[in-house]
Amino acid sequence: MGMNIVIAGAGDMGYHLAEQLSYDNKDITLIDTDREVLDYVSSKLDVLTVQGDATAFEVLKRANVNRATMVLCVTTSEKTNIVTAVLAKQLGAKRVMARVRNHSYLDPENLLYFKNLGIDNLISPTMLCSKHIFNMIENSSFNEVFDFEGGKLNIVGITLDQSNPLVNQRIMDTKSNPIFDDIRIIAILRDQKTIIPRGSTIIRNNDHVFFISNKKNTQSILEVLGQEKHTIRNVMIIGGDDMAVATALRLENHFRVTLINKDKERCKWLAENLKNSLVINGDFKNVELLIEEGLEQMDAFLALTESSETNIIASLTAKNHGVYKTIAHVDTREYIHISHSIGVDSLINKKLVAANEISRYLKKGTVEAVSGIYGVDAEFIQYSVCKNNRLIKNPLRELHFPDSAIVAGVIRGDQVFIPDGDFQLDLNDKAIVLALPEAKLALEKLFH
Repeated sequence: MGMNIVIAGAGDMGYHLAEQLSYDNKDITLIDTDREVLDYVSSKLDVLTVQGDATAFEVLKRANVNRATMVLCVTTSEKTNIVTAVLAKQLGAKRVMARVRNHSYLDPENLLYFKNLGIDNLISPTMLCSKHIFNMIENSSFNEVFDFEGGKLNIVGITLDQSNPLVNQRIMDTKSNPIFDDIRIIAILRDQKTIIPRGSTIIRNNDHVFFISNKKNTQSILEVLGQEKHTIRNVMIIGGDDMAVATALRLENHFRVTLINKDKERCKWLAENLKNSLVINGDFKNVELLIEEGLEQMDAFLALTESSETNIIASLTAKNHGVYKTIAHVDTREYIHISHSIGVDSLINKKLVAANEISRYLKKGTVEAVSGIYGVDAEFIQYSVCKNNRLIKNPLRELHFPDSAIVAGVIRGDQVFIPDGDFQLDLNDKAIVLALPEAKLALEKLFH
């Protein structure tokens, strides 16, 4: 009954996926040309490894792609990924997915050509990140934003400080505020632990709190928190690789974008390809230069260079100069945990964004979307209620949900509900559940 998953490429992204998927007890085989990398991975994870070039028939056969439920081609070479995916499908793999760099491949009319070759999904981590960054800037008052069903339901995260009216209140005390009919606190991140709140849970200073609401009430969360909505107009980006370019392209028609890069030739290329962004050649480690180029007038600062350290330091510098919203691309896991606590506003991590997208395709049929939270092992999972079983015969409180999970929201056609214990699910509802890892098996049984 198990899923057999073959991953070509044991680099950062392949490793991260293998790790995420091995929690779900799937059989995983990793292919890579580098023996040392494979030895490292197999010392850490319970996976099979095959050394060799993933585009070679005998290597694919050794990895048993003919029996694979899914083949994920995520090497750093786009061409290897495309060829591997095409061959794996021909050899009998059920679904294949390839990681690509070239954004024009993702245009709907071009996607057709890949479908005809047998490739089921193309995934571009940089495109996903740029979309995510755009979303974060649109909702700049929050540190994280997840949307479900095209934004019918939003989940937002924000860190509360001492001055916040909710701090030192019990969750049940907030109920007296009528706004809490339409929004709810569904998770609290405290000292790198995820707490699923009960009525008696007390909100503490420095808690990172996740709220769920429908689109129009996201605004009222700010009112509860006593915060103004901040409009973003001017954005500064440092960096110049794929991610910075994809992000500038997505932002430049909505905001005033300044992009700073230290390579002269690259700047020429950037200036030709970005129609509405101001491209500046200079060293972004030089704070004087940033100030000269208007750092103190910026509403948002995006640190998207290849170095996590540079990005973290630059974000903190921008914060010190009064920039409202900073987003840092952080690649290294160790840093993800500490960045929140040292004051980096928002993080983005290419591997995590891409792995979340991929795990959406891998969960059993009832699951439609999964979003992981940075530095947290909890996930938001969207299930559709597709069978006529006890799920729809009893109110939620009688369904024996595990303690480590909570039904955060329910989408029924165009209606959106923030359910309480008396709420009853209906056929075809989409339920958004926040789950810690230990709850996953129980949930799969409930919703399967």
